[in-house]
Amino acid sequence: MILAGKEVTKNCPASRTDDTSLYPVGEEKSVEYYIASDASTIIEHTNRVIFLEDNDVAAVVAGCLSIHRVERTPSDCPARGIQTLQVEMQQMMKGNYSSFMQKEIFEQPESVTRQILEELTELPVTVELSSDFLDRSTPVFRDDVCFFLSQSGETADTLMALRYCKGRRTLTVGITNTVGSSISRETDCGVHINAGPEIGVASTKVYTSQFVALVMFALMMSEDRISMQQRRKEIIQGLQNLPEQIKEVLSSDEEIQRLASELYQQKSVLIMGRGYHYATCLEGALKIKEITFMHSEGILAGELKHGPLALVDHRMPVIMVVMRDPTFVKCQNALQQVVARQGRPILICEKNDEETMKNAYRAIKVPHTVDCLQGILSVIPLQLLAFHLAVLRGYDVDDNKRLRKIEADYVPM
Repeated sequence: MILAGKEVTKNCPASRTDDTSLYPVGEEKSVEYYIASDASTIIEHTNRVIFLEDNDVAAVVAGCLSIHRVERTPSDCPARGIQTLQVEMQQMMKGNYSSFMQKEIFEQPESVTRQILEELTELPVTVELSSDFLDRSTPVFRDDVCFFLSQSGETADTLMALRYCKGRRTLTVGITNTVGSSISRETDCGVHINAGPEIGVASTKVYTSQFVALVMFALMMSEDRISMQQRRKEIIQGLQNLPEQIKEVLSSDEEIQRLASELYQQKSVLIMGRGYHYATCLEGALKIKEITFMHSEGILAGELKHGPLALVDHRMPVIMVVMRDPTFVKCQNALQQVVARQGRPILICEKNDEETMKNAYRAIKVPHTVDCLQGILSVIPLQLLAFHLAVLRGYDVDDNKRLRKIEADYVPM
């Protein structure tokens, strides 16, 4: 929870101290307070904020603020520092875009894994969903390192998992887009990805930015491994080329809009891939579900014969991510199975891969990059597709009433 203050011209009817006001003692000004779950909701009114901790109770009386603790411990600090937000209003405005979601997708050239961590560090890596992590009482130990990823830094399940790990004295690392958030304050260390405000309900540019942050962490961990030096050079070069390549993918927006016009009346869509691209399929399916209310499912292409193939026919839209990486031959096998059942696959593939495009009903072409970064380029067409599907189906992509972000509550004094 966040408290923010703004000067008003009326006289302050009560005396104040430095601990109870957002403005210095002696100024004949009162304060309007705003209460919000995210700082981006109040930036148009003020940039001075106080972040409340768990068990804090804030009381605002006659323009004066006091903060109390429900349960006080000897280590509690009674003061709460005032922070100045650096976000500018121009970052919050839609500009020439039709929605914040569209704007945030197109901001990705400026804002920009999991497998690559294991490869470069040669350490076992486990990916967990926060909601499931505590249900299983997952064993963690003092020599473990736990990463916590959250756009807002306030995700309840992730915070509970963080506190569970801190109780077991693991090293905790936060990767969030929100300075001053609970996760950024409670972790031992971490990264603010500084992707800019994300107003739309669907997280787009933060996903790709957190992806890059994890890759960069893996690069740092492997910098002293002689056997990894060539691989590291390839990845670093790939990172340098990403912004221009993302712009190239975004230039296919009109093509993807035409594809959306063919699909928007469908009830379901399957998205398949393997290797690095399984995560891309899950993310793409999530975006379609949460923005369009269309059923979508991310499927590991290697599991196609174990059930999902029964759903494939000429009526079922199937999107497949097929890249020239170590899984290429196996993905081609899955593609042939889809075609054999009269499926009409929509392929996300490399722009020069004529062989793969021969089997495509539609093909969305993306530039080639190093395999572990290809997911950044292949997820953007799925983000754009979700956006256009939602618009064609008549939904407000920024104000999804089932997933709406909490707005600031205004408390006049």
